[in-house]
Amino acid sequence: MSDDILFEQRGAAGFVTLNRPKALNALNHGMVTALARQLTAWAGDDGIRHVVICGEGEKAFCAGGDIRSIYDARMAGETGLADFFRDEYLLNAQIKSYPKPYVSLIDGIVMGGGVGVSVHGSHRVGTENTMFAMPETGIGFFPDVGGTWFLPRMPKATGTYCAMSAGRLKQGDALETGVLTHATSRRCLPALKAALEETDDIDAALNAFHVDPEPSDLMARADLIEGIFTAPTVAEVMRRLDSCEDPWGQKVAAGIRSKSPTSVHLAFEQMQRGARLDFNGCMRLEYRIVTKILEGHDFFEGVRALLVDKDQAPKWQPDRLDQIDETVLAPYFEEPASGDLPLK
Repeated sequence: MSDDILFEQRGAAGFVTLNRPKALNALNHGMVTALARQLTAWAGDDGIRHVVICGEGEKAFCAGGDIRSIYDARMAGETGLADFFRDEYLLNAQIKSYPKPYVSLIDGIVMGGGVGVSVHGSHRVGTENTMFAMPETGIGFFPDVGGTWFLPRMPKATGTYCAMSAGRLKQGDALETGVLTHATSRRCLPALKAALEETDDIDAALNAFHVDPEPSDLMARADLIEGIFTAPTVAEVMRRLDSCEDPWGQKVAAGIRSKSPTSVHLAFEQMQRGARLDFNGCMRLEYRIVTKILEGHDFFEGVRALLVDKDQAPKWQPDRLDQIDETVLAPYFEEPASGDLPLK
């Protein structure tokens, strides 16, 4: 088994450690399939009463999926690029329906794929170093790994704001929006892990190490965010941001305009549809979107600009928000030729 992900039974708990600290614990395909297999085994093991997942190192719980490997595979002419996402989305669904408590200990960066292996579990504990984001629109992608489910269910359209703008949340923001269920501090983590080895009462153990976070800056603007991001179209969202008296509005508008226009529109439509779907329906929708994205330009251009050439100057196609209409978006929501994600 690869050392990229480690599994250990400690007392009553099955501990998972994401073990790629130099890569900010980014998920690769092997880690995804190994975690799925181990969760299946532990689900049927009476000696495991709950699962605890954490990341190695102090910088990140998990900064996302290993998108550079997807880019490299495309450049090498490889096929089957959707296989990683298929298995990742099946893992997200497995975590969502897991029959035992699933406790995520989040310390540092949690983005993209790292959100997918944490936010769908029963307990999400974040330290003062938590930095949550779904930054996908900035790389020509979309907020996947179950973002279609949890983002529209965040209060006062804060999830739509996060999806379109790649807005970052700190510990207090994440707790008040429901991304986290509990807050603690980094210094408490060793003792908390020891407590989780033996306890049968997860909530009592987590509450014993509770630390009040700083007030949420995001929720202080929640009414403003709701007034903007409940607009019926992307164009109207941008109009409301542009006319916002708070300088924050102009900053957010500029940020959104720097993202892939296709991705911004996809994220907006994804939020509208996701609010009406059950979890498995959301994951099937995401698989449809990703299959189409992998056939296109913007994702690979975004990875090139961010991680390969690192010029931070992606050339989006199309390159303006007003160039996207229903004819552009519709194919992303159609069943792919290979079929939908195989969920019951």
